[in-house]
Amino acid sequence: MTKKKSNQGVEILAIGTELLLGNILNSNAKWLAEQLALIGLPHYRQSVIGDNVERLKEIILEISQRSQILITTGGLGPTPDDLTTETIAQLFQTKLVEHKTILEDIKKKLNGLNQLLESNLKQSLLPEGANILPNPLGTAPGMIWSPKDNFTIITFPGVPSEMKKMWEETVKPWLIKKQPSNKIFKSKTIKIAGIQESVLTEKIADLLKKKNPTVATYASLGEVKIRITAQAKTNQEANRIINPIEYELEKIFGTSIFGKDEETLASILIDLLRKRGETISLAESCTGGQIASAFTSIPGSSDVFLGGVVAYNNSIKQNILKVPLNLLEKHGAVSSAVAMAMARNTRQLFHSDWSIATSGIAGPSGGSKNKPVGLVEIFISGKTSEESIQENFGSYRGRDCIQKLSVVRALDRLRLFMLKQS
Repeated sequence: MTKKKSNQGVEILAIGTELLLGNILNSNAKWLAEQLALIGLPHYRQSVIGDNVERLKEIILEISQRSQILITTGGLGPTPDDLTTETIAQLFQTKLVEHKTILEDIKKKLNGLNQLLESNLKQSLLPEGANILPNPLGTAPGMIWSPKDNFTIITFPGVPSEMKKMWEETVKPWLIKKQPSNKIFKSKTIKIAGIQESVLTEKIADLLKKKNPTVATYASLGEVKIRITAQAKTNQEANRIINPIEYELEKIFGTSIFGKDEETLASILIDLLRKRGETISLAESCTGGQIASAFTSIPGSSDVFLGGVVAYNNSIKQNILKVPLNLLEKHGAVSSAVAMAMARNTRQLFHSDWSIATSGIAGPSGGSKNKPVGLVEIFISGKTSEESIQENFGSYRGRDCIQKLSVVRALDRLRLFMLKQS
């Protein structure tokens, strides 16, 4: 007789018809998968299902027979189609129990309303025996519940900010604690800009074959992440396994490495500027304020980022940034000469030490033979040195990609330029 295998690994189940139809990007599953990898938990499957009770029961039952942990996102809100909790309770034939602490938390978050709606009241119901998974940012708590041996369900709301906070404060420590005491997993992420993933993987082909630590690459627009994951008995031992690989990567890629773990190009630049006691301003055309957004997403960025102008129309370039009309007429808005004038005049306008200007053709229309869609001019202006950068990202990438690549390239080239000045 064949012995039944014990349940293994973690599965992610995203719940919501809007996800199934593609109306909303399933960013939660991507984020959770990265977090599971960071703590070394095996993750084998992801699924998306609509707001349908019978289909939801069917897939959860399947998962309970093959996986040790199920993480769900979505379906915990107050609306009638938020059915995750009650569906799970029905599937495992367990009654729902009201939790007074959840009700009090909901009242507090709804500004102390004495009368709660029926839709809010249902959020206080969890299967009997389930542990509350607190939600510091919203009214919908999750749960951690083991309805059967060797199977645990962890439920999150669909709001990404709420899910991430609940993961960091409760679920991540809980999962780490549950792992066997004789091993831990530790990861280090190296972030690289300006090198294609195919070129990068050729340079580290031997490292990618390693078993402990494992080395894997993950590409995104303009960047590649290299994740080193070690299995060990202690943090110190894990560090001893990771450090030689990290050192080897630093030798291979040098200044192409812009950061590690949670660092971003914007956060690295802010640190560089802060250490130098310098400031920066922006003149953005094709990037439409996305560089400014990258800076202002970092707490404390006001120490170094003074502000910027989104000069999308030529009249703004001319009247606000004082770009001479003859430059615009002779060279066109997408030119090194105009980008230079934008950057220089912005630096003077804001009295900053540095400025970046971007002007380009993001498409899908508006290009020409000499200036095709995807052509972007970037100009970096400093008090004592300047740099002009021209990029052709290609029309095939699409508007959104061209804008995002422009942001990455502008920030990275300023980083490299500043490192040369050090």
